[in-house]
Amino acid sequence: MREPIWTINRRQMLRQFANGFGMLGLAGLLADEARASSAADNPLAVKAPHYPAKAKRLIFLFMSGGPSHVDTFDPKPRLQRDNGKPLPFEQPKLVRTRTVNLLQSPFKFQKHGQSGIEVSELFPHIARCIDDICVIRSMVADNINHNGACLQMNTGEQAFSRPSLGSWLLYGLGSENQSLPGFVVISPAQPAQGAPLWSSSFLPAAYQGTLVADLNNPINNLKNPQFSHERQKDQLDTLRRLNDLHRQKRQQDSQLNARIASFELAFRMQRHAPEAFDLSGESPATQRLYGLHEKTTEIFGKQCLLARRLVERGVRCVQVYHTQTARRSSCQLWDQHGGLRTELPANCAATDRPIAGLLYDLKARGLLEDTIVLWGGEFGRTPTAEGNDGREHHPFGFTMWLAGAGIKGGLVYGATDEFGWHAVENKVHVHDLHATLLHLMGLHHERLTYRHAGRDYRLTDVHGKVVRDILA
Repeated sequence: MREPIWTINRRQMLRQFANGFGMLGLAGLLADEARASSAADNPLAVKAPHYPAKAKRLIFLFMSGGPSHVDTFDPKPRLQRDNGKPLPFEQPKLVRTRTVNLLQSPFKFQKHGQSGIEVSELFPHIARCIDDICVIRSMVADNINHNGACLQMNTGEQAFSRPSLGSWLLYGLGSENQSLPGFVVISPAQPAQGAPLWSSSFLPAAYQGTLVADLNNPINNLKNPQFSHERQKDQLDTLRRLNDLHRQKRQQDSQLNARIASFELAFRMQRHAPEAFDLSGESPATQRLYGLHEKTTEIFGKQCLLARRLVERGVRCVQVYHTQTARRSSCQLWDQHGGLRTELPANCAATDRPIAGLLYDLKARGLLEDTIVLWGGEFGRTPTAEGNDGREHHPFGFTMWLAGAGIKGGLVYGATDEFGWHAVENKVHVHDLHATLLHLMGLHHERLTYRHAGRDYRLTDVHGKVVRDILA
């Protein structure tokens, strides 16, 4: 179909100005126009980053419920010494319940690797990878409840619908594989917050995350038993022409465009997705590496192995939610208000080998050089006791870790106080984490914007700074 005459005239006019006066600004406008035109035709087309990127892909291992930092990656000898004593300072006003008495960790810590970073006995396999990991012990968030904290960690906003981290990455960079979804969410049991955690919100609908909930049948309807591949292609071409006629009579509608694009992506996926999601072709050694041979680690092992297969094939962002184990199906497994001595070891046992296997496998295949792996939950847990065997929600200082592209391995960054309550050294807010992830992917967090409802929005809103001290 021919372009509207006004579009052609505008482009010619801009070229004449750019050629006649050599104005880089006008040349930039032409580039932006071409980029926008390409995005309209194919929203998942690869886009150039703002500057050379360290990373091409992100795997976010989300421990839903909030893992206890003082029992995993942030040892506190003072808790051992003062176990049972009252917290010696006033708690913040933003608390759910007043948990007063200190609770020592029932688990031992030991130094590992050349870096000598202390890791809990609950993670013996991850501990062997510690020299590839940057442990941030000074994370802070703004919300003390699961819903708001999960939204902030995944979208940057606590209360309202905003585009998720994966949607922003897909919007900013496109996808390297046009036959698979560019943003995949692997979660056998959906978190309580559900789809808003991977929503595209006001971004074009094509950037929505694709949920994989059934590990045995990841994508439904990949085969058409009635028509051949060639016949389906003819149908799709006809449907595309009809949809284009329908679209011309309406204003720009991202949902309509996304629906059209989804038909074409589904067609391409019929050939490529079955192989990508099929774990049976992996060698016995690789399956053992991820723990697929043991009931305890089988579920999360499949999730991590699937994540590796997807990023290996150019999927931009994969979020892996730990929400189910062989023992229990729950949306917030790491929410230890009780059962700290039994449930936390069970969660760690289910994830430790698969995560270490993922890191080892990515590194062996050369993928860790341009893939970021991020581990953590929406917040941590209190150093004080809830009941006799639990801890409350804690956003005031907690731990997350990163490995891979552009990250300094074998590094501990930041610190909480001697009790593990407040982040007191090199605080890293959720907005700072997001700014850093975008930076590693070649995107400037202040330039990655989208105009909606009369204002420009971004993942970090009006906050965020890149944590440069953890960059390699």
